[in-house]
Amino acid sequence: MNNNLRTVIFFIALSVMTVFCNFNFAETPELQTPKLLTELPDYCPTPDGMAIDSEGRLCVACPNYADQTKPACIIRIDKSVNIEKWFNVPILQETGVACPMGIAFGQDSELYICDNQGWTGNPKGQFKGRLLECRVQGKGDNAQITTRVIAEGLEHPNGVRFRNGYVYITNSLMTKIKHPSGLLVSGVYRFDPKIKESVCVTNTESDAHLFLTVLTYNKDCQYGLDGIAFDKAGDLYLGNFGDGTILRTKIDSNGKAVETKIWAKDSKNLRTTDGICFDANGNLYVADFSENAIAVVTPNTNIYRIAKSPDNDGSKGELDQPGEPIVWNGKLVVTCFDIVTGHDKVNTKHDKPFTITTLDLIK
Repeated sequence: MNNNLRTVIFFIALSVMTVFCNFNFAETPELQTPKLLTELPDYCPTPDGMAIDSEGRLCVACPNYADQTKPACIIRIDKSVNIEKWFNVPILQETGVACPMGIAFGQDSELYICDNQGWTGNPKGQFKGRLLECRVQGKGDNAQITTRVIAEGLEHPNGVRFRNGYVYITNSLMTKIKHPSGLLVSGVYRFDPKIKESVCVTNTESDAHLFLTVLTYNKDCQYGLDGIAFDKAGDLYLGNFGDGTILRTKIDSNGKAVETKIWAKDSKNLRTTDGICFDANGNLYVADFSENAIAVVTPNTNIYRIAKSPDNDGSKGELDQPGEPIVWNGKLVVTCFDIVTGHDKVNTKHDKPFTITTLDLIK
């Protein structure tokens, strides 16, 4: 064997050793049994989006689709799991309701709210979704609320995040955009909340604030972008609900989306993607809405299912159609939406109790 060949073999062996040394050999996370965090009051029949305020309280949006005689509201839960109504979300006069789904705090404790009017099925609410900015003094029925409409006319606003002075919001249906394939288009809008006048969007590609669009390829579930999260590096992650995929978007220095690709997919362990969130170690937790399950995507893009429940009423802490996960007080906290049914859903009915459940973070 000549010296050149020995050198080549040496570097090949060194490369293989480097791969093995850097490979994540973490064991597959165990399947967990969820534990009940709390039962919610009767005025919270449909909990959804969550955010943590400056005092460490868990704030929960309750659009109350299951019973719209109950005003849609935001509740707060302290670290001792005491629940209080923070405020009722201001209604849209045309429909008489508000429908808060995703929520996120801005840099001055203002709360950004996705008001998904399109989800009710009320024809008056179609293309009437709003992005609200609320500043609140007090609580309950005496709360003083200053509300600005940042954007209106959205077809199906769902998840929201605040990042570097901008608000990003998923629009799960954009049916006015007709793709040649016939597949559903959904997208993300990006708004500067410092704008003085409300932006009225058209849900078409002519919208100046439309950040990106994607297709949903699963013809059996034409429902698009839903969950939204940023990692520490500032990359944007999106859950394409119908495809069961997690997308990653690279953003350039001018705030433009320059590349959106599938980052993780495993149909065995993740069928649908509702809310998503990161933990401090870069693990991404995903609410698998249709499967009554929670999955985790590790930084090396492996997907594991960490909890799954059969159809249930949630009274023992089971996953009862998980909608949104968040990391709070060292645990993964999950709201149970518990209203959507159908042949592809584990959930079969809406019932009491109305619950939030918890899981351990993976090691």
